[in-house]
Amino acid sequence: MSTPVDGPLARERSHLAASRSALRAMRADVEALDITDVTANWVNAEVLAHQIEERIKALADLSDTPLFFGRLDYLHAPGAEDAEGAEGERFYIGRRHVHDAEGDPMVIDWRAPVSQPFYRASKKDPMDIALRRRFGYTGGDLTAYEDEHLSDPAEAARTSKLLQQEIERPRVGPMRDIVATIQPEQDEIVRSGLSGTVCVQGGPGTGKTAVGLHRVAYLLYAHRERLARTGTLVIGPNRSFLHYIEQVLPALGELTVQQATVEDLVAHVEIKGTDDATAAVVKGDARMARVLRRALYSHVTMPTEPVVVVRGSRRWRVAAYELEELVRELLDRDIRYGAAREALPQRIAHAVLVQMERSGEAPDDRVQDAVARNSAVKAAVKAVWPAVDPAKLVLRLLSDADFLAEHAAGILDEEEQKAVLWTKPARSVKSAKWSAADAVLIDEATDLIQRTHSLGHVVLDEAQDLSPMQYRAVGRRCTTGSATVLGDLAQGTTPWATRGWEEALTHLGKPEAVIEELTAGFRVPTDVITYASRLLPHIAPGLTPVVSIRENPGHFEVRPVAGTTDVVDACRASLRHEGSTGLIAADARVPELAAALKEAGIPYLGPGEETTRETRLTLVPASLAKGLEYDYVVLDEPRAVVDGEPDERTGLRRLYVALTRAVSGLTVTHAAPLPPQLA
Repeated sequence: MSTPVDGPLARERSHLAASRSALRAMRADVEALDITDVTANWVNAEVLAHQIEERIKALADLSDTPLFFGRLDYLHAPGAEDAEGAEGERFYIGRRHVHDAEGDPMVIDWRAPVSQPFYRASKKDPMDIALRRRFGYTGGDLTAYEDEHLSDPAEAARTSKLLQQEIERPRVGPMRDIVATIQPEQDEIVRSGLSGTVCVQGGPGTGKTAVGLHRVAYLLYAHRERLARTGTLVIGPNRSFLHYIEQVLPALGELTVQQATVEDLVAHVEIKGTDDATAAVVKGDARMARVLRRALYSHVTMPTEPVVVVRGSRRWRVAAYELEELVRELLDRDIRYGAAREALPQRIAHAVLVQMERSGEAPDDRVQDAVARNSAVKAAVKAVWPAVDPAKLVLRLLSDADFLAEHAAGILDEEEQKAVLWTKPARSVKSAKWSAADAVLIDEATDLIQRTHSLGHVVLDEAQDLSPMQYRAVGRRCTTGSATVLGDLAQGTTPWATRGWEEALTHLGKPEAVIEELTAGFRVPTDVITYASRLLPHIAPGLTPVVSIRENPGHFEVRPVAGTTDVVDACRASLRHEGSTGLIAADARVPELAAALKEAGIPYLGPGEETTRETRLTLVPASLAKGLEYDYVVLDEPRAVVDGEPDERTGLRRLYVALTRAVSGLTVTHAAPLPPQLA
């Protein structure tokens, strides 16, 4: 059926075409900028050129990404103070701001205050909205719209079909933004202020990762200048996860947010070794911070000899008791070890200057600096407050049983000390087989010596798997800023997994953080989440089960199989549907399944590799499944997933993660009996 040339859909298409044309003009204006005569030097020119290049990238028109996804028709001006607003004004809501040649807005950024009713207005509280219109797209073309007359009491509230379609749309490739589908409870978190830290507890499919990323985008919009100075960082559990989410913020026009894993943050040494679970738990315990602090400050010794400074024909003597007072004063101030060490020679020099002034001299700051650099002062500082290398400090603690026992006394018991001691001490920092937990200890020691640079905002995803010492490492990166902490206690799969968010936030240094819980499931079908929730009483008894709000129950099947051939057949069946398929299996079974797929001629990818129309199957070790999503999932041998972990509870949590990666359908294949908790 043809669309009337003067009908509503045709008019909306015309506005889309005009908006795209305006965006191209905005980009062309930036590309045409001539900075030849406006920069004072080559440094300024380079900085400005980089800023222009970033602006050009941000103004890219992505053909398959709708420029706007909604429309708001206000009854009145949106706020009496809004000079632009006129009665009955109409706003198109999109991923970025677009204006015409006169500067009038054609698309309003979704983060602008005037856009907020698109997410929060309801029949109970229309927020002065007469009409909310949602748009449907096919391959970037506007093909449908749907209206809600919020201020019309005669029109009953109903579920948006376009909203459901967008939520359930098959996915191929990396994670998408959710600006068109943000729900009111999600929007409250997204728009929460920069000054406060927010912790989001959310089960599978509740959109917590998307909420965290969109909060970053919102904060960059609302506090751009401040965050441009202080920086923003997204921390994920592994590289595969970061690759999966890396396109969300650029799609929203935000190109400056850094991404890293915790391992990247603490990469002071090369990781060559691993810890057993017992050692890793002790090394990750917050008590290790006290042990490190004791060990570090044990290097400070009280002076027993005076300092004699010779200047010309005069000799100036600072007695040992005076030096001790200076040292104790610095210790009492509780400043960083390195900062105190840098301050000590100036304190000694000041004591000398006081003597000079008493004798009638008039020394200035240059004299004090010269005294601070005097060889006698340097020698005294070196003896009293020596420089300490953080890696060497940790090396000694883990290698020297007596040194560890001295500084862990009353903090770690003998068994815990024995667990962290290396059986074969390393001879040097370079030759040591450092583990990931050791690197975190070195980071703690580094911060005790010199303060870690703080960012304006940090997003920490999959936080439930961090140890207390890892929380401290992240917290150091936002001591003067705020954080968004995202996780699900039921998905904790490390021996040191978070037991409760209050404790975790204390280790992070943000005990005042607000804890929000998301329980509405947008991504996981009803039948799938109901089946997976059978595990909750065994892995996280206090958590509220996720309730799927999707109208489509999704495909769900538990299929007994005879071997890998049947598993491959299940993958073939899933690939007949549109979208991506993930074959998730216990890590130990991945090589066998890889060989079976290769023999069957089915191409597949590894986690984090981007799916294409031609290759839509990803073979995923269960240990890397967290945070990833696929339209269809084939889960191989649940019993093997559980048995692949050091204890049953961790194994069941790993299984819970694997069961909840499906967006449209899940097929569970098993030759061995299922875990009894799924009965």
